[in-house]
Amino acid sequence: MPGEIEQVLEFWFGKCGADGAIDPSRRKMWFREGRKHDAEIRRRFGALHERACRGELDDWAATARGRLALILVLDQFSRHLYRGNARACAQDAPAQRLALGGLEQGADRELAPAERAFFYLPLEHAEDRELQERSVRCFASLADGVPAASRKDYKSFLDYARRHREIIERFGRFPHRNVALGRASTPEEREFLERRGSSF
Repeated sequence: MPGEIEQVLEFWFGKCGADGAIDPSRRKMWFREGRKHDAEIRRRFGALHERACRGELDDWAATARGRLALILVLDQFSRHLYRGNARACAQDAPAQRLALGGLEQGADRELAPAERAFFYLPLEHAEDRELQERSVRCFASLADGVPAASRKDYKSFLDYARRHREIIERFGRFPHRNVALGRASTPEEREFLERRGSSF
């Protein structure tokens, strides 16, 4: 039976390829049918997530794949386990530190393209202008480096990174988090939130 790191990675990436090809079933989970997987993630990885939050899995960061798995648990699984409340983004800061530390070490370069995309996603989730700039640079480099057959998928990742950056440049925070975090929205934010596609 695969170890816990590989269980996380196999669940999240399925048959994504080293050439940048994305498993269609995983694409659906990531972008269109995420809610359908909340209960499975809770059943399979809820206890693991709690251990990660307590720092009990920090040694995973010693390898590139382990660091990626820990990023997924903290950044992505949190959003499935606590959808719509403050705990959904409560582990963003640790995930961002893991991503930045991995970038300094070049750990992202040891990963397949789809894996690198999720290695960078904590930076895209940051309510911080510098980290948003770093996110866009990472996704731009990734999109430029994949084979032409896969480039459309990675240009889409880059487009989302740019859209997140634009929101932080405008508001300094993500207005769609305000309710969950108990923050009052400004009139400008309320107007923005009424627009279709304003939330992620």
